[in-house]
Amino acid sequence: MILVGVLAAAITLTGCTQPSPKPTATRTVTPTPRPTPSSTSTAVPAIPWQPSGHTTTLASGLDAPWSIVPLASGSTLISQRDDGTIIERMPQGELRTAGTVPGVEHDGEGGLLGLAVQKVSAPPFLYAYETTDDDNRVVKLPLTGVPGSYAIGAPVNVITGIPKASNHDGGRIAFGPDGMLYVTAGDASNGSNAQDLTSLGGKILRLTPDGGVPADNPFPGSPVWSYGHRNPQGIGWDAYGTMWASEFGQNTWDELNIITAGSNYGWPNVEGIGKDPKYKDPVYQWPTDEASPSGLAIAGDTIFMAGLGGERLWTIWPTAGHAPVTVKAFFDGDFGRLRDVVVHGNDLWMLTNNTDGRGSPRDGDDKLLKIPLVPAQSLSQPG
Repeated sequence: MILVGVLAAAITLTGCTQPSPKPTATRTVTPTPRPTPSSTSTAVPAIPWQPSGHTTTLASGLDAPWSIVPLASGSTLISQRDDGTIIERMPQGELRTAGTVPGVEHDGEGGLLGLAVQKVSAPPFLYAYETTDDDNRVVKLPLTGVPGSYAIGAPVNVITGIPKASNHDGGRIAFGPDGMLYVTAGDASNGSNAQDLTSLGGKILRLTPDGGVPADNPFPGSPVWSYGHRNPQGIGWDAYGTMWASEFGQNTWDELNIITAGSNYGWPNVEGIGKDPKYKDPVYQWPTDEASPSGLAIAGDTIFMAGLGGERLWTIWPTAGHAPVTVKAFFDGDFGRLRDVVVHGNDLWMLTNNTDGRGSPRDGDDKLLKIPLVPAQSLSQPG
């Protein structure tokens, strides 16, 4: 049952004044447009893919890296969680500092987290998810320069007031095929946030690029897209327009979910597959020591999910954008903790995360790795 409540005035959206009267969080019956395959951000064919066995180190010596954003110019931007720094990897491979995001306060899992840019040749802004003294928030920073001289300007708030804590800060941001900005928000170690539609915690949010609430969001006047989440940290869309998300469980099950507008994913009442009709079950679940999933990337309709505690890359093959799925692990323990993955051309780029205080740093850590993608040889493990 969809909960009904008044949207808290504490939710702050840049460029938006407090509505009058306050909107109620009642689910709308207006259908949400479903992205078509032609509107997805990747041109990779929808066939089963897998990582090849060959890896190339693109960058090393990174400090608690969290998110990767390849730019059309050939440079790549990388966020460092603890010091709030944006690192530019230039097309030739050299590293330089593009800037430091103001106001970042590292505490536990918080700090400078996800990065995103709009899918244009010269994006005017870099979007960043950051933890501050008071909250988690998304800001946009003017992005200027060319490869070798990228710089960031003063931040402009997109959304503020996302609950913060030393754990469960969410932090992934991405532009969907509909051009909207999607944000994963953890429950900030307070499970009740996830079921409270007046809280931004334990949610996936959907906003316009300037921070407005799209008219076709499921709860009028609210940025909430889905709720009942514990700590989602990966989102992506396949060639069929299906939205997928990875989510940390507590002690039992990590999850892969198909995200639909207005759906309740059950936390804290359910962890993993609960078969309770009030909640939407995950498509697949893993014991927490095998996954602890963070970043997620999709090539065509093949999903790649980075595992932190599991120290492996999970490759997932859905069935035409739906369940059932087939899963297989790659690089089990080879590179330690894995934080993020992106598809770049015909390659998968993968970010290790052994310097964040929970891993065991290896020589050269942390690293950005490149792995060519090849057609999958077999799909032998049914989901």
